Amino acid sequence: MSNTAPSNTLGALLIDSARLLRQRFDLRARALGLTRAQWNVLSHLYRNEGVNQVGLADLMEIEPITVGRQLDRMEEAGWIARRPDPADRRVRRIFMTAQAQGVLDHMRELSRDIYAEALEGIAPDTRDLLMSSLAQLRANLSDRSCNSESARPLPDQSGPDQSEEVLRKVVSAGN
Repeated sequence: MSNTAPSNTLGALLIDSARLLRQRFDLRARALGLTRAQWNVLSHLYRNEGVNQVGLADLMEIEPITVGRQLDRMEEAGWIARRPDPADRRVRRIFMTAQAQGVLDHMRELSRDIYAEALEGIAPDTRDLLMSSLAQLRANLSDRSCNSESARPLPDQSGPDQSEEVLRKVVSAGN
């Protein structure tokens, strides 16, 4: 018989937490008429309004064809508008409509509520430690090349690494 308890490895904790956040967001965002994928597009456009489709796909780390289909649906629904680039007639720039601008505050409030729920019972200083640790983890992984010349050997897997210890402390502080 296998152990069905959730794993407390770094990867499992991150993946499970992200999945649960996505599910919670999807449940609450439906009332606003946006999917999580559409909110992701709008959040990137908010910070990069006027970007073209290829640039947006790059920011979102997805293929341009995938973001193109999403933009088609969002344009039909009135969330975004595509306008010609004055410098290059082949390029269309993407902008949020007034409808999208009007829902941004609601989406931010919804996100704040979900994050507050997720962090409930965790002391503020421990929250800060969690955020800085996750930011460092992201920086560590995004700064390293994946080619074989620069790949480092895997650490000894006999015990938890420091990142797992930080996450365990955060989880236990909430209990």
